[in-house]
Amino acid sequence: MVALASHYESIGGNPAVREVVEHFYAAVLDDAELKPYFDGVDLVRLKRHMVMLLCSVLGGPDGYKGRDLADAHRGVGVTGEHYEKVGGVLVATLRDHGAGEEIVGHVVTALGEVRGAVVERPAEAAG
Repeated sequence: MVALASHYESIGGNPAVREVVEHFYAAVLDDAELKPYFDGVDLVRLKRHMVMLLCSVLGGPDGYKGRDLADAHRGVGVTGEHYEKVGGVLVATLRDHGAGEEIVGHVVTALGEVRGAVVERPAEAAG
């Protein structure tokens, strides 16, 4: 019996995840609305944690060992609108790197599960 590949293996393992994270942060930091969230942030450390987190979400061999997401984002003031925008950038980046819709759907589900730990301010009503 052949074991099915994890999402982590299907996407190309750690090298592919690192590449996705690099392109993801390049796109996020290029966005004038999102860039201020990262002022003064140690991007090398943040990228390393994001690689670990994404590897974990995708079923990689090592679990996430970073700070609790709620603790890491407390006081940052992430809005619901900006959380959705960042999630959209991640989804687009995954697709750009050849991730299939099953993998993308899995990541979208994970984003939904941790949304409450990251978002501090709901999206503002239009008007």
